[in-house]
Amino acid sequence: MPSELSTTDFLGLGFADATYAQAVAALERLTKHPGVSLVVTPNVDHIVMLKDPEGDPETAARFGRAYDAAAIRLCDSRVLQALAWFEGIRLDVVTGSDLTAQLFENGCLDGRSVALIGGDDSMPAALKARFPEVDLVQHIPPMGVLANEPAIAAIEAFLKGRRWDYILFAIGAPRSEIIAHRMMGVEGIQGVAICVGASIEFLLGRKKRAPRWMQKARLEWAFRLSSEPRRLWRRYLIKGPRILAIVRDWKRSNGKA
Repeated sequence: MPSELSTTDFLGLGFADATYAQAVAALERLTKHPGVSLVVTPNVDHIVMLKDPEGDPETAARFGRAYDAAAIRLCDSRVLQALAWFEGIRLDVVTGSDLTAQLFENGCLDGRSVALIGGDDSMPAALKARFPEVDLVQHIPPMGVLANEPAIAAIEAFLKGRRWDYILFAIGAPRSEIIAHRMMGVEGIQGVAICVGASIEFLLGRKKRAPRWMQKARLEWAFRLSSEPRRLWRRYLIKGPRILAIVRDWKRSNGKA
């Protein structure tokens, strides 16, 4: 189900033209639509997975189909925004972490039914302590869920149990997007599915966000790398720079090189 937001094309994706307030309003409208409406937050890592995949090509293809089916694609990266700017394209940035924080902290989820897919078993209590008006229920899939049909079936059964306003997928990319997309084809599941990554961990203070000056300077990736070097070095130092070749190829294919 498409949203009513206009989009700007960059690298073959339609990025939503939206402020945070406009994004929140669009999500609220989507809660009234039948079925599952998918919201994705493309960043450099996602673009590399989509355009220059490693490993399993079928997983990359499934990730691409999820992106194609998304109702809203919110630019999650100031680096992508800068790369677009150099091509004369203006992208609005609405990061998944800040959007998730606004939904909780501004009362947008008060009285709403929210499913959290992923995270750890201490998160519901921590969220309830801070946001007691949010009706949140969690389901934790096992590791390797993408290749585990019974585990995916368990997610389906959990989501069929009631009507949801929002479904927050926190099992990482591309797992969140692929499984959320699969839920779109399941009768009896309704809600706005948002792939939130580590947003809940940031919201609860379990992981630190970069200082605002680093975010504005487009250096949040460097802060995250310094915070979790063993986990993120490959993403930021090996995979990330491939975005430059992706932009180059996109320019050539569009006659801009």
